[in-house]
Amino acid sequence: MCASHVKSDTGPLGLLGRLATALFLSYMAVALPLAAIPVAILHWPGYGNGLAGLAVGIAFFSTILSRNHAGAFADTRGGRPCMRAGLALYVAASLTCVLAGMASLPNGARYAILIVGRLLLGIGESLTIVGMLGWGIGLMGQQRAGRVLAWTGAAMYGAFAVGGPIGLAIYEHWGLGALMLVSALLPLLGLGLVRDVPPSQPHAGGRPPFWRILGTIRWQGIAVALQGVGFAALGAFLPLRFLHAHWPYAGLGLTCFGVAFVAGRVACGHLPDRIGGLKVALFSLLIEAAGQYLLWGASTPLLALGGAVLTGAGCSMVYPSLGVEVVHLVAPHMRGTALGGFAAFQDLAYGATGPLAGLLADRYGYGIVFLVGGLCATGAAIIILALLNARDGRRKPA
Repeated sequence: MCASHVKSDTGPLGLLGRLATALFLSYMAVALPLAAIPVAILHWPGYGNGLAGLAVGIAFFSTILSRNHAGAFADTRGGRPCMRAGLALYVAASLTCVLAGMASLPNGARYAILIVGRLLLGIGESLTIVGMLGWGIGLMGQQRAGRVLAWTGAAMYGAFAVGGPIGLAIYEHWGLGALMLVSALLPLLGLGLVRDVPPSQPHAGGRPPFWRILGTIRWQGIAVALQGVGFAALGAFLPLRFLHAHWPYAGLGLTCFGVAFVAGRVACGHLPDRIGGLKVALFSLLIEAAGQYLLWGASTPLLALGGAVLTGAGCSMVYPSLGVEVVHLVAPHMRGTALGGFAAFQDLAYGATGPLAGLLADRYGYGIVFLVGGLCATGAAIIILALLNARDGRRKPA
């Protein structure tokens, strides 16, 4: 049913809150293992940072490959079945990865099983996030798309904030298998929460080729991809940098990032709808760049935590701000496909950053990955500034 037909005793905002809560719980299947997987793999003889980064990043490649199908699923069948299918895949992926925690298996087999599970998780993430966006915007209306994007990200990275240290603690006390079992149980709770949320109405209309849609949103996509490098570098390598430097509280950097990220979404989630996505994105990218440069040069854990806070605050509003721009560039019946393609740019950055940054870290140390993240955020800010200047030029009278 569309937003106008939602029951009066449960308004659209309440339904969006339930979707966001379900996403928070379910996204723990992604967040809990994120910091623990590289640590676990580095304990296996012969496995270095490159393979550890690949195990983290491989999920994003399957997400990229499935974004078009997830978007078409959400546009034609609705966000509700799309998100529910994604949550079910979260469960299946985590149960697959339970086998990777079996010490009786050869490390090669454990790594292969882990890769299969991570690939399934990537497909599940594609369906879950695109479905959540399509479902939420359908219930709230396009005029509040920025709020839906902000709440979706707040749920995801709220889980990221608490999931990092919890995942490391579970791994250290009970091992990888127990961690993956917990990761399988939480999406089941999410499925229960969204069980009776009404569907949103799909929009009818013709479907242009996916590549044409990507061309329409290419600059917004490139900017969000460059932004994603810093996030991916922090998620995969900040705990390892703490451990390598013999600093305490290796999981706290992820918490600082996540808390700043969620605080930014809560405080500023309305700004893209009010003042425009490009302005918010530009300011956010400059903050992210500052955080990445601080992480690069940090000589103490306190400075590193400050860099994590700035990175989280900066990353917070880039995706929803540019996502609002994407929603305005396409017809409503192509919204899911466009947002899926937009997210694919970010997924590409996430997937490539892990293994490439791992190779750089092996050669030059962990600091270099944050220098690269800062340079990429700076490049994204230049792109957004050019888009703003072009828009202002079009508005000037002849």
